[in-house]
Amino acid sequence: MQKQKILVVGNGGREYAIGLHLRKDNRIGAIFFAPGNAGTSLLGENLALSQNQDIVLFCQKEHIDWVIIGGETPLVEGLSDALRTANIKVFGPSQAAAQLEGSKAFMKDFVATHNIPTARYLQTNNIQEAKRFAHSLPLPIVIKASGLCAGKGVIIAQTYEEAESTIDSMLSGKSFGAAGERIVIEEFLRGYELSVFGICDGSHFVLLPACQDHKQLYDNDKGPNTGGMGAYAPTPLCDAILQDKIAKRIFAPTLAGMKERGTPFCGVLFAGIMVVQGEPYLLEFNVRFGDPECEVLLPLLKTPLLDICVATHNEQIANLTLEIDKRYCVGVVLASHNYPFGSSTPHPMTIRPFDTHLGEICYAGVSQSTAKADSATGESSTKSMLASGGRVAVAVGYATTLHQAKANAYTILESIDFVGKIYRKDIADKALQ
Repeated sequence: MQKQKILVVGNGGREYAIGLHLRKDNRIGAIFFAPGNAGTSLLGENLALSQNQDIVLFCQKEHIDWVIIGGETPLVEGLSDALRTANIKVFGPSQAAAQLEGSKAFMKDFVATHNIPTARYLQTNNIQEAKRFAHSLPLPIVIKASGLCAGKGVIIAQTYEEAESTIDSMLSGKSFGAAGERIVIEEFLRGYELSVFGICDGSHFVLLPACQDHKQLYDNDKGPNTGGMGAYAPTPLCDAILQDKIAKRIFAPTLAGMKERGTPFCGVLFAGIMVVQGEPYLLEFNVRFGDPECEVLLPLLKTPLLDICVATHNEQIANLTLEIDKRYCVGVVLASHNYPFGSSTPHPMTIRPFDTHLGEICYAGVSQSTAKADSATGESSTKSMLASGGRVAVAVGYATTLHQAKANAYTILESIDFVGKIYRKDIADKALQ
């Protein structure tokens, strides 16, 4: 049987984790990354491709069997449509379906239409209307830029003065540019958050084990929102009863509603859930694997990702039995010293040997130093990587208990060194406490 060629689109820890999972499938031959990072170059070949047309042409020339799109931006920009038009198989929703993440205003109106439980809200581009609605809500107040902001476009205003200044800043374009030209103002829901992922084929879906992400920069959920400072799965905070509510009240009506619109959702649908007194409310949708949730889910997924792609493409996901490892997985993000406030000076990374039975490292914000590649293997040593900024890597630990999985993650974390590394020390503590 001819080996499959796969192209993974993206350059973060999520895409590294996808590549690492694919490498374990002996049906897969060449793996390409566009553009990838210094870590993904250890798993396959990085390509300096970013435009849809260039990616399509490469896939045609190299006879790529599958394209897996990691991040939201290429989906919102229509890469999956361009690939499907060229008869190239792709794992990822259409541009029309990707509006569930690309426009928070669209998403909120959609879920309201389909009676999906969510926070009371207003979406608008009118400053005075926005301020009036903000003053009708109790404090604190959630204010979101409608467009894509790499996970950073959410402000929780603690005072009405802060709410007004945030509205001014967003709608003027000062805060998030075009992404903030329309905003969503929401009531603040008190509870605990879950990340729940559904694999969808347009009509049916299967849920992966529920995760919990840690968005704030500092321990005990202090500091600004980030793209995510760590995650763990499965979380004991989501039992079978709650998962059934999430499936029936959020995923089922969403898939039915998107199909009814003529924009069926095929790919990974990520629901950010707030659980309030045992009841799930939808905070937001993302249209791809989360990062760092992907890094803790894929080690638990015994079903090959290639089989999931095929089942989704053939609209047979209901007939695919997902095999999930019974272990726990904890991922701790190591970020650069200026994250998420600004860019950081690249610094050399040192990776000391660690017991790979404890877990793995997923590389994200890393670049290649000028050190020469290993002449024997043709691969660059991880010791020649630079921590180039943002979220640099994820230390992932797994074990049969959540407590040990956390301990393993932090053991692996201690093997990674670079100047200015920051990380949270309380990943998974909400469950452990």
